[in-house]
Amino acid sequence: MKLWWITSLFWLVLFAATAIFIGVRKVDGSGVEQTPELRIVALIVLGVVFVFILLFQLLLLYFARKNKKISTQ
Repeated sequence: MKLWWITSLFWLVLFAATAIFIGVRKVDGSGVEQTPELRIVALIVLGVVFVFILLFQLLLLYFARKNKKISTQ
């Protein structure tokens, strides 16, 4: 379970750092100046990616708890 919490904390910190980076950058990697609309699009894409990661993490938590209950019986 500790490993699950550590990986969840890692993903949370990574998400926050990436969101802050998107919020403060003036120009993206291709040289396009960031407008508020482009920032929102980038944050939506980031959010969609992290929803998939969240679903995978919750699935792992479900199986880890299920396995823990089986092993204690």
